[in-house]
Amino acid sequence: MTTSDSAYVWVWLPGQTEPVVAGRLRKDATTHSFTYGASYLAREDKLPLYFPELPLRRGVHRPDPTWEAHGCILDAAPDYWGRRVILAKHFGHLKDDSDTDDLDLLTYLLESGSDRIGALDVQESAEEYTPRTYEHQATLTDLLEAADRLQAGLPLTPALTAALLRGTSIGGARPKALLDDDGQKLIAKFSSTTDTYPVVKAEGIAMHLAAKVGLSVAAVEVVKAGDRDVLLVERFDRGPAGTREMMVSALTMLGFTPMNGRYATYPQLADLIRARFTEPDKTLRELFGRIVFNVIVGNIDDHARNHAAFWDGEMLRLTPAYDVCPQPRSVGEVEQALAIDRKGDRRSRLQVCERAAAVYHLTPREARDLIDRQVSIVQDGWGAAASLVGLDDRGRERLKGGAILNQSIFYKD
Repeated sequence: MTTSDSAYVWVWLPGQTEPVVAGRLRKDATTHSFTYGASYLAREDKLPLYFPELPLRRGVHRPDPTWEAHGCILDAAPDYWGRRVILAKHFGHLKDDSDTDDLDLLTYLLESGSDRIGALDVQESAEEYTPRTYEHQATLTDLLEAADRLQAGLPLTPALTAALLRGTSIGGARPKALLDDDGQKLIAKFSSTTDTYPVVKAEGIAMHLAAKVGLSVAAVEVVKAGDRDVLLVERFDRGPAGTREMMVSALTMLGFTPMNGRYATYPQLADLIRARFTEPDKTLRELFGRIVFNVIVGNIDDHARNHAAFWDGEMLRLTPAYDVCPQPRSVGEVEQALAIDRKGDRRSRLQVCERAAAVYHLTPREARDLIDRQVSIVQDGWGAAASLVGLDDRGRERLKGGAILNQSIFYKD
């Protein structure tokens, strides 16, 4: 655990290949305050880390005392998986009672890898930037074995610990790691020995189908590591020559925390798109298309951390879709994580989507055409997508109808 009560936030400004120090993050009672540095405020190319959350002004910025820190800082922090890797490093291995609250936020920020999502990093120094790269020679198979051992509560070798630490700054609850493949930056998402269905292949199928219906999605590929599946996701927050894209989650954009994010809704995001996004009408159609697609493929984990936007200091721009994973169910109707209409209806029904069309600047006819087109493409392309990722007959029986094109999505009042 860090013994310091403060650290420094560094940022890659748009188009820049090297970071500059933006300000100081300080532990402040139950939360963490932020203060911009005088040198940063004096820069002509300065921009707020996120606005209106952290406007460019002198003095201490304090978040709500119930928050760990400001949302844009938390977006750059390790999530459940990354925190558990750092816990294992500190205590030798995970135990049944290991809790992510056993270490503080500064420890997680200062010990996670520097190649984190977006364009922020956290350092002990305000003068010299030293990236935490955690160099290693581990293969995909090695990384998968390390993830299995960590989840089983077994100790790791120093080399495998370093390999997993590099990917600790990537969000999410499932095991994952970062890879560089001839200059291409990838996120490797692993299957787990506790999976009850082919999670990796299911996500690969959904992402391929999402591209087929015309949505903007991250490029993915399902590969094998030994006899296990791995989903490789191309990173979209990195530009040429070491530049980085600033990003914020929908959780941050809407002013929620992980504790109260369940109150976030798609109409709230639609209102924000109208007010603060570039090309709002085009973006609203894209958002509506993603909602419909989530319903069609049975992705009910569409919470606010699984939506994000690029931030250029003035305006927002929706990122490609990510973390679109069908979840089979034996029960009938389910609900989306975010409400679809202004009345709070979150039922996973295409009828609910169609009725909410006006929220997304679509006519009922435009919404119906979009829905019908997506259903047709998924019905016709499902088999090819399943073959592309090598899904066997048993997996197809579980996924088709159990998650993708579940009969309940066609229910009507």
